[in-house]
Amino acid sequence: MNVAGKRIAITGAAGGLGMAMAKRLGQLGAELALIDINQQALDAAVTELSSLGIAAQAYACDISDEAQVEQLFSDIGNRQGPLSVLVNNAGLLRDGMLIKAKNGQLLDKMSLAQFRQVLAVNLDGTFLCGREAAAQMALAGEGGVIINISSVARAGNIGQSNYSASKAAVVALSNGWAKELARHGIRAASIAPGVINTEMVAAMKPEAKARLEQAIPVGRVGEPDEIAAAVQFIIESDYFNGRVLELDGGINF
Repeated sequence: MNVAGKRIAITGAAGGLGMAMAKRLGQLGAELALIDINQQALDAAVTELSSLGIAAQAYACDISDEAQVEQLFSDIGNRQGPLSVLVNNAGLLRDGMLIKAKNGQLLDKMSLAQFRQVLAVNLDGTFLCGREAAAQMALAGEGGVIINISSVARAGNIGQSNYSASKAAVVALSNGWAKELARHGIRAASIAPGVINTEMVAAMKPEAKARLEQAIPVGRVGEPDEIAAAVQFIIESDYFNGRVLELDGGINF
């Protein structure tokens, strides 16, 4: 699938990886639908893209809310036409240890609310947006691509029971959707980034970032545009389907 002229929706689009995807795909001629919960950040993103000669439509939405997501995709279809590509990029971190115990005393534990809050965005949101995009693509009869952003943490990571579970699950969704939606000409795949140079990494102390870089075989963190380039690759490669593309510099959590 060529990117130029295709209608592409990106969740979590107002910053970080989502914004890098918007810039790359917009410069290639995509018609963008930017989705984020933060209207102010969306407005800033649209302004920044406009300064680069990229037109984009903004949609504020809580992707964990089914009614809002259904209305969102109806609005996109009415305003821009049926989607060709969805990138499920929105994600939430609420890290914490499963339990904290010392000297025979239980000091703390991850609450069910903390666990479910992350799954609501990372998993429920991916499911809801994927479902609505798939319906829109199937009815349009022109095929499509759904890309779910996972993480190297999908293999399991200390202090990330909620996040790791959600990111493993979205890969399973992609693999299942690839088989289920093939009859409609819709491909589905995942990308599992490692440590990427977003705001969180940029805010780290230099010595902590240096230790992190030493743990990555390529000797550095990844750049957001490298993930955006992987999104472009999956869209353009009609034979990439039902698989997860690991882009982590070789790190092994």
